[in-house]
Amino acid sequence: MGKIIFYEDRNFQGHSYECGGECSDLHAHFSRCNSIKVESGNWMVYERPSYMGYQYFLKEGEFSDYQRWMGFNDCVRSCRMIPQHQGSHRMRIFERSEFGGQMTELTDDCPNLYERFHYNDVYSCNVMEGSWLLYEHPNYRGRQYLLTPGEYRRYNEWGSMSARVGSIRRIDM
Repeated sequence: MGKIIFYEDRNFQGHSYECGGECSDLHAHFSRCNSIKVESGNWMVYERPSYMGYQYFLKEGEFSDYQRWMGFNDCVRSCRMIPQHQGSHRMRIFERSEFGGQMTELTDDCPNLYERFHYNDVYSCNVMEGSWLLYEHPNYRGRQYLLTPGEYRRYNEWGSMSARVGSIRRIDM
């Protein structure tokens, strides 16, 4: 069981809300979020309700203001705990929608997709084992997208507006 605490003000001040699981609409509990403590588990927090908008991966630790979790603003409207996975990670990425074109299989982190595979547009993917984070830019920077086991036939199915992927990281427990 995980535990995350949201605070309206920076440095863990002001009204707080403690959450132990998935919540599709946090707006009823607080109006803004300027700091977060993750006491256990790995979490994704989302800028909009129903797990939409910018996504931010948070693991155990303290984040005294939204810039510490790479947030663009103080808006957090939904969250979910990432299921624990112990074991191997495996994912296939494709250069075309619907699993078309060149396929590359990953079992490890990739800090720079272009340097390693000479392309950086991922149009579809199949996550076979483990949870993964896709980053918009190399070296784990920019917008983040959580992918759990399943098929993603188009990049918009993981919440992206673009096929551009700069780096990929496994989520280890």
